[in-house]
Amino acid sequence: MQYVFPMLAVFSWAGNTVITKMSASSIEPTEIGFYRWLFAGLLLTPLALRPTLRNWHNIRPHLGKIFIMGTLGMAMFQSLMYFAAQYTSAANIGIIQALIPAISLVLAVMVLRQTLTRAAVIGAATAFIGVLLVVSNGELLLLVRQGVNWGDALMVGAVTAYALYSTLLKHWQVAIPALQMLYLQMLAAIIVQFPLFLFQPRTGLNLENFPLVLYACLAASIVAPMAWMRGVHLMEPSRIAIFFNLMPILSLFIAALTLGEKIEIYHWVGAGIIILGVFMAERWKGKAA
Repeated sequence: MQYVFPMLAVFSWAGNTVITKMSASSIEPTEIGFYRWLFAGLLLTPLALRPTLRNWHNIRPHLGKIFIMGTLGMAMFQSLMYFAAQYTSAANIGIIQALIPAISLVLAVMVLRQTLTRAAVIGAATAFIGVLLVVSNGELLLLVRQGVNWGDALMVGAVTAYALYSTLLKHWQVAIPALQMLYLQMLAAIIVQFPLFLFQPRTGLNLENFPLVLYACLAASIVAPMAWMRGVHLMEPSRIAIFFNLMPILSLFIAALTLGEKIEIYHWVGAGIIILGVFMAERWKGKAA
């Protein structure tokens, strides 16, 4: 049963990749980003508000750090994904997300002062080559001539923001219960995204886009994080991290089944290279622990 929780989380996040792409034609990126966290925050309020207020004396010294992490991990990461979906495919969105562990390792060296070893360098470089293969549509020379697709570039920015969030989460080690931390970061994302929601063009909720917002709010924002936290509680972090590497493969399958996206050979090869690079880098990470 312990495997059910990380698999549920990964399936929910992989599904959200497709939901993100589907939203590009039915709702403005700033709208779905704001509504997602607003509705999720409202749903969590009955569970999280009272414990959060009772624990306020422990929370208050860390508000600045929580706000920064909420901005990076929730507001920036998902907002950039919504903007990226207007220019790139769901397959590319899912595969580029697999770069997060490799970037996190590089940031761990810079922020956490962990020792950089040959395995870490080779693993990160291998994962990056896999991403280049995907964003160039399997033609690396074309990438040199034409540059990176705007949507793929936004996705690289999104995964960099999330990798920095993950690094700071470990670096700061804020001693607050997971549910309260999730709730406070949601509130931070709502605050950050409200000005964009207010001043940018809005489509409005309708029968076409409301199910997409609902999925993002329930499955990706509440069910997936809570299932992942439960999985972390039941399993060692090094073991559960492997499940995250399944996400690009699941994203490819779901995109093909639901959106009819054509999955090319370079998608599979690129995803495989990225996962190989991450595994190589995680071997170094395990030894360093």
